[in-house]
Amino acid sequence: MPDDLLRFVSGPPPYSLWWLGLALALILLVIAWYAGVVVWTLPSRQLRRLPVIRSVHGYALRKRFARSIRKAVAGHRSGDLTAAEAGARISRTLRGFLYQATGTPAQYMHVDMMLSSELAAAGPVFAALNDVQFNSDSREDMSDVADTAEELIRTWS
Repeated sequence: MPDDLLRFVSGPPPYSLWWLGLALALILLVIAWYAGVVVWTLPSRQLRRLPVIRSVHGYALRKRFARSIRKAVAGHRSGDLTAAEAGARISRTLRGFLYQATGTPAQYMHVDMMLSSELAAAGPVFAALNDVQFNSDSREDMSDVADTAEELIRTWS
């Protein structure tokens, strides 16, 4: 064998090992990026079936929808939204959450249907929200109804 080839095969590499480490780290970063994009774009029904992702997905859902309810309440307190408008936003938010969390089409269900389904725990909240939305003489306190809706989201399993 020629001396150069023998030195190349048996000696230290002609580059620093930091470059190899950097290349491996970049490859792992690209793989993690693609995995993240795939998981991020999966539909909720598939995310609910993945063991590790399920809990992260549930946490993110609860955080996002609870924040939406707080924004509606803040709009009502500041006077930007009437009680009926805030009730409609909270109802829409809660229905969206229940659909994402369970797969049950809560957006299209009446309160009576909810009470006889797996969403029975949400029925009283929707009854109160309907009263706020559609009854101008409602005695429901918007803050209490919103707190109940937010608590329902935070404790939904």
